[in-house]
Amino acid sequence: MSEDPDPGDILDILSDDYARAILAATSVRPMSAQQLADECEMSEPTVYRRVERLREHDLLEERTEVRSDGNHYGVYAATLSELSIELGEGRFEADVTRREPASFPGERESDTADRFRKMWENL
Repeated sequence: MSEDPDPGDILDILSDDYARAILAATSVRPMSAQQLADECEMSEPTVYRRVERLREHDLLEERTEVRSDGNHYGVYAATLSELSIELGEGRFEADVTRREPASFPGERESDTADRFRKMWENL
């Protein structure tokens, strides 16, 4: 996705009630497709279609929820923080502010030993 999103594309996505419901729900906590279907009262295929569109424009991210029983599954979290549309000089401009993706301690460390140390310190 480019830094200057097309205002028409963003407004088109956000004009959809289901997409807005998914963004609102995932702004509170990451949710699986099944949880979104239940929370937003829509079918799972509808969830997946909207999730794909939101992800194409970097408004939603997918994370892997790791469980101790080995059954890992995907959850979605909103990355959209703020949207502003400005009209000036005969054109519209959109500015999308995104949240920083969640990270684990040491994720930004380039050295493996430093990464492990930071992770260990934060257990």
